[in-house]
Amino acid sequence: MTGIGSILARIVAALDGANVPYMVAGSLASTHYSLPRSTFDVDIVIDPTLAALTSFVQALSPDAYYVDLESALEAFHLQRQFNVIDMATGWKVDFIIRKHRPFSVEEFRRRVATEMFGVSVHVATAEDTVIAKLEWAQLGGGSERQLRDVREIVDARGTDLDRGYVERWVDELGLRDEWSGINRDP
Repeated sequence: MTGIGSILARIVAALDGANVPYMVAGSLASTHYSLPRSTFDVDIVIDPTLAALTSFVQALSPDAYYVDLESALEAFHLQRQFNVIDMATGWKVDFIIRKHRPFSVEEFRRRVATEMFGVSVHVATAEDTVIAKLEWAQLGGGSERQLRDVREIVDARGTDLDRGYVERWVDELGLRDEWSGINRDP
């Protein structure tokens, strides 16, 4: 199993053990639907209860992971993110607390079971990955890279991409400029 597969397997087992619903998102999700690209972190959206989050963080051995319970609890209350660093590999896992807004609820509800790097996981759909990356591009978070990922997903999925669903959220979330740039000829 690759380095990323190994850490993904251990993290997913810990999430499942603490009954924390999750989905892989970000660059790993976009790679799942299109072309591989290098990344040094894993983005996972989680929807825990406070007790489940505490159980999850406490289950991560301090000999194997760097994680701060206080940061995780603060992220929970503010609907933000916290990270865990795998000491053996240096991989960083960003845990993003699912927001209560309609898109985030729908995105999480639509997650799909699949296999990544030999590990059974839940992953954001291609459409929801497109929308999330358009939002990151709008916020300026590596916008060129985000938009390139979106274009690659759109190209790879072709007619399998539910454009009606994407268009609905693009309009609702104010992402028309970013989406229009993807739909122009390069």
